[in-house]
Amino acid sequence: MSALAKASGALKSVDYEVFGRYTEEEARKLGVVGWVKNTSQGTVTGQVQGPEDKVNAMKSWLSKVGSPSSRIDRTSFSNEKEISKLDFSGFSTRY
Repeated sequence: MSALAKASGALKSVDYEVFGRYTEEEARKLGVVGWVKNTSQGTVTGQVQGPEDKVNAMKSWLSKVGSPSSRIDRTSFSNEKEISKLDFSGFSTRY
């Protein structure tokens, strides 16, 4: 188990889709792992994993703040669940 998981207790995973614009910098700043990808529909989709409090902070940022030039119309979260280990070692942009 990683130091990240040991320090914060239960791990959580959630898939998301943001209807607006997004940057991966916040995920790295918060210390969560996962991925982000722009879609052909003009949304951003991805998965974030980490300690529950950090995942919740990322969900809040995705829903309310976004990147400096973003316009967030709606955010959708799905497949939220507790996990036993992280599937990713960092946060990356997929193409």
